[in-house]
Amino acid sequence: MPIPRMHPVDSSCVARIGHDAETEEAYVEFLDSGTYAYLGVPAHVFDEFARAESKGTFLNEVIKSRYPARKI
Repeated sequence: MPIPRMHPVDSSCVARIGHDAETEEAYVEFLDSGTYAYLGVPAHVFDEFARAESKGTFLNEVIKSRYPARKI
């Protein structure tokens, strides 16, 4: 499955993010550890993530704690 278009973000730990609404997968490319897909992330949660002032905090508190991940 191809990775959706990724968008650069202003973050000290995240380089780019993307979301596949059809499969509900959020893609996160970290600055130092590669790209991960978080499974089952609804579009509204991803939109909150994209708008979050701190991507790392949102990722740790909301996404990592609720959605399983796989390394791409």
